[in-house]
Amino acid sequence: MNFGLLGFSSAIAFAAIGSAYGAGAAGMAAVGAWKKCFSQNKPAPFLLVAFVGAPLTQIIYGMILMNAIKAVAAPTLAHLGIGLFGGIAMGFSAFFQGKAGASAADALAETGKGFVNYMMVLGLIETVALFVMVFLLGVV
Repeated sequence: MNFGLLGFSSAIAFAAIGSAYGAGAAGMAAVGAWKKCFSQNKPAPFLLVAFVGAPLTQIIYGMILMNAIKAVAAPTLAHLGIGLFGGIAMGFSAFFQGKAGASAADALAETGKGFVNYMMVLGLIETVALFVMVFLLGVV
């Protein structure tokens, strides 16, 4: 069996796992923040959805890496490592982006201020996944 073939599925699988955890964490915080707004008769900011959706982009990066590995004629164990560790790194980026999004959702619902600042933090965390994808595409 060619273990190198596992690399392309690992890339998207681990990125998607992290995205699911991240979106779940941010989603739960957004729901709690909306509940708090409703109970205080304050308008519930729809912008919280942006924090929930932010971790989902890492799935796209995992898919791009997956397609690059899949295009290799004879994948090796190095390709397994590229897909496995690249997917895990992108997954962690998505997970922590979701945790930061959860904090941002709570803060925005509480104060009604700071949306752009919170998105900048999420963008910096996103950059980790982008760097991983770009650097590994150079190795594939």
